[in-house]
Amino acid sequence: MSTEARGVHEISNRYVEELAELDPIAATTLGFSVGQRELPDYSPDGHTERGELARRALAEIAAVEPDDESERIAKAVFTERVGLDVELHDAGADMSALNVIASPVQELRQVFDLMPGENERQWDDIAKRMSAMPEAVKGLTAGLSEAAARGDVAAARQVKRVAEQCDTWSGRTDGRSFFGDMVARAENVSPALRDELNAAANLASESYAGLADFLRGQLLPQAPAEDAVGEERYRLWSRYFTGAQLDLREAYEWGWQEFASIEAEMKRVADRIKPSATLAEAAAALDADPRYRVHGQRAFAQWMQRLSDQALRDLSRTQFDVPERLMNLECRIAPPGGGTGAYYTPPTDDFSRPGRMWWSVPPDKDEYSTWREVSTVYHEGVPGHHLQIATAVHQAARLNKFQRLSCFVSAHGEGWALYAERLMRELGYLSDDGDLLGMLNEQLFRAARVIVDIGMHLRLRIPEGTGFHEGEVWTPELGLEFMLTRTITDTANVRDEIDRYLGWPGQAPSYKLGERLWLSAREEARQRHGEEFDLKRFHRDALEMGPMGLDTLREQLSYL
Repeated sequence: MSTEARGVHEISNRYVEELAELDPIAATTLGFSVGQRELPDYSPDGHTERGELARRALAEIAAVEPDDESERIAKAVFTERVGLDVELHDAGADMSALNVIASPVQELRQVFDLMPGENERQWDDIAKRMSAMPEAVKGLTAGLSEAAARGDVAAARQVKRVAEQCDTWSGRTDGRSFFGDMVARAENVSPALRDELNAAANLASESYAGLADFLRGQLLPQAPAEDAVGEERYRLWSRYFTGAQLDLREAYEWGWQEFASIEAEMKRVADRIKPSATLAEAAAALDADPRYRVHGQRAFAQWMQRLSDQALRDLSRTQFDVPERLMNLECRIAPPGGGTGAYYTPPTDDFSRPGRMWWSVPPDKDEYSTWREVSTVYHEGVPGHHLQIATAVHQAARLNKFQRLSCFVSAHGEGWALYAERLMRELGYLSDDGDLLGMLNEQLFRAARVIVDIGMHLRLRIPEGTGFHEGEVWTPELGLEFMLTRTITDTANVRDEIDRYLGWPGQAPSYKLGERLWLSAREEARQRHGEEFDLKRFHRDALEMGPMGLDTLREQLSYL
């Protein structure tokens, strides 16, 4: 970045543009044109280049005085977020990143989900990017090897599971590679491009097979058996995912209190569904009820789309002023190979690519219980992630590119989405006891995440009075047992979740801790304004500020 004097918004915009040049996956995610590189350089040199860009931008922002209130907020957001990026880079956490849900291994595959394949030019772009996979994987293995030489290696559990993901995407698992299946969908392309696509798909598949071999053969022997990252590394990641200096032990204790409160309400709802039933028995009764069953992935995607569309139409008329560009939200089944569950990808700056809700399901699953998933549609769509994230993207007149497109703080975003589930209950959308039990279980699950994630990584003891291995120190085995016996979440999801917590420390608690702040801020605003409090205005003003860390959010919401 140049050192000429510029305003906060201009510096922030330029940072996003230069980062997109260094990270083509970020460019595609943001809807920018890809430059000379097709895929990021994950080698030590590539990490250094991105780290130095962040460091220079941070220094440049620090030297500038904000011109107005919008720049004051933008400077606070940029300083906190990019400052943490620099901290993580200096700690080597960027180069050593390897986990089952959000690390370069997944990014290299998932970027193709965002690339349209509607004409020959677009398929040519896909072919070029697949052809770049061998070089990208070579850089990734170099970076992971360098991190390992410094003593920074992901736990063996993560290495093994990521290698299994690579097997799936390469085609080793069942003979069908992700890349081969993708190019098979190309229609009306020339024979020459068809040959190019097939060759590029083979290159990409072979790259992932080679990556699996590297992980098992070279990285796994160096990987520690211990899953817990310890308090020092956990605190750094916790600040990254929450944007707050948390009292981790207070959060752990609060998580237990929240868990007990939700569990008690669930038992009352379960009793209405099936008198004297346990939570598991009530869940089984709902699973067997034809009213809550959908057969087939296509039918499930259609159910998801209908529910999402209805919520978007209803809330745009009553609770939120939804711009026309936000009224398109696509619901899709995610490609196989990743973990299970739902996720959201944002629209591009010009909304040419809409916001999308993806549902990752086991490939052999054919029946779905909708009572479990209603609140998740609201979480990922409207009034959850889509409304929040796409609203920020739409604020081009107020927010810079970093705020609109590049900044996502888990506790802010996931906290809002969990708050959105609760809001839908308040608005009467979860009056059915089956759907309500599903929503409460999601709340219970997120409270359990606070307990288990902090407990496992800090190796805390389980308190007395909890009815679960009281006095013992948390282990992954106890975490799995707790989630399987004290929640009614699908078993396959639970097993994936434990791997997720252990590989992504500090992220899982951000949902409940973020929701906690949103709820307290709303109540404080209600008390300040009394009878003049306007919930619709509170939501609008809060969302139009864009994403930020919890400490910054707490300060800004105090003005609403």
